[in-house]
Amino acid sequence: MLKKGTKLYSILTGSCPKCHEESMYVNTNPYALPQLFKMHERCSNCGTKYKIEPSFFYGSMYVSYAVGIAFAVAAFVISFLFVGTSLVNTFIAIVATLIVFMPVIIRLSRNIWINFFIKYDPPVVKSQLE
Repeated sequence: MLKKGTKLYSILTGSCPKCHEESMYVNTNPYALPQLFKMHERCSNCGTKYKIEPSFFYGSMYVSYAVGIAFAVAAFVISFLFVGTSLVNTFIAIVATLIVFMPVIIRLSRNIWINFFIKYDPPVVKSQLE
């Protein structure tokens, strides 16, 4: 399902959007909070620069809003419609979901944002050149 060469692969794995060979992040665990925003400057495989310009990832805040809404709607549907909790408990579930998944939402938003601007360029295999 998740194959290299798809935007979804790069978004969900946090790998280089151009070659999909290495993680963009110094620490792949989003819950290592001191290193949440620490990214490699360039891909060691293809040389792609991740911070295309200063403050490049500020745009991911807009994406973060949409991803956060998606998580909140999912929490609402699960807690209110499937489990049948009260509205107060549903609100608490939504807030708790957003707090717990905050690092994941931030990373997903950055991954989505950079994939808007950089497309996959498969590496040329030596056998293809001959």
